Amino acid sequence: MLIVIVNYSTPRLVIDCLRSLAPQITPATRVIITDNASPDDSVPQIQSAIAANHWSFAALMPLPKNGGFAYGNNAAIRPLLAANQLPPYILLLNPDTILLPNALAALTTFMDQNPQAAIAGSRLENPDATPQISAFRFPGILSEFESGFRLGLLTRLLSPIILAPPVQDVPHKTGWVAGASFLVRREVFEKIGLLDEAYFMYYEEVDFCLRAARAGFATWYVPQSRVIHLVGQASGINSAAVRPKRTPAYVFQSRRRYFVKNHGRLYAFFADAACLAAFSIYRLRRRLQRKPDTDPPHALADFARHSVCLHPRS
Repeated sequence: MLIVIVNYSTPRLVIDCLRSLAPQITPATRVIITDNASPDDSVPQIQSAIAANHWSFAALMPLPKNGGFAYGNNAAIRPLLAANQLPPYILLLNPDTILLPNALAALTTFMDQNPQAAIAGSRLENPDATPQISAFRFPGILSEFESGFRLGLLTRLLSPIILAPPVQDVPHKTGWVAGASFLVRREVFEKIGLLDEAYFMYYEEVDFCLRAARAGFATWYVPQSRVIHLVGQASGINSAAVRPKRTPAYVFQSRRRYFVKNHGRLYAFFADAACLAAFSIYRLRRRLQRKPDTDPPHALADFARHSVCLHPRS
């Protein structure tokens, strides 16, 4: 197995992640930490930790720029793919994760026993063991409207197509799984290629799973593989403890690219229009009901600014 961890200025998270990985490493497992040109002392910190802990399974690969999540993962996978030396399984792992006991074995055992599964995702958890939703359906016009409208009755009516169905405790086939713990068979990379580096961050795993599905590969959710995910500590934009920071432009740009690339500009236009209309209604309803504002600052304006509605040629 090859495990790839992409770091950008989060050395302590990487070291904690490696510490949780160490007891689960087998002789056939290799870990590559790619560093996306971190401006801090990530490289010497991680190198020192690898040496001090005798983590011979781990290697650090400094990169010349911060090209994003897909870029950082591809840098480790590309040369092995080109040389036909990829191992049977490749795990993309966030630095802000802590693997609970047996997390790796649960994933690989499931894949060994289920050859129809080509991609598998772990059950992501908060530190208190409550689950995070990490198995999703592919987004579409109706699911975009539902996610923006945020009304329980509508969610129940659209339950068969909503983006984030309730967490299940049994393995099941799904559209896509969160990239925080994302296991891929070698054959998937061999057939459909690497992650799309035009996504800086977010939607790259959605795009990859959709490309895989169109090529005949199935994605599964494996809750027996339990991984603590410290949400937002790697990206710095999501946290359950405080109101979110303003959403970076690249999130909206990635979303726009996903819809335009995979469904065309007309479909993307209607997906944006549906979400904008629903979100506008929700924002008005929230004000009238005097509910607290939990959205990132300028969320509606930023969404509109980066939508296909205002960028029809993007």
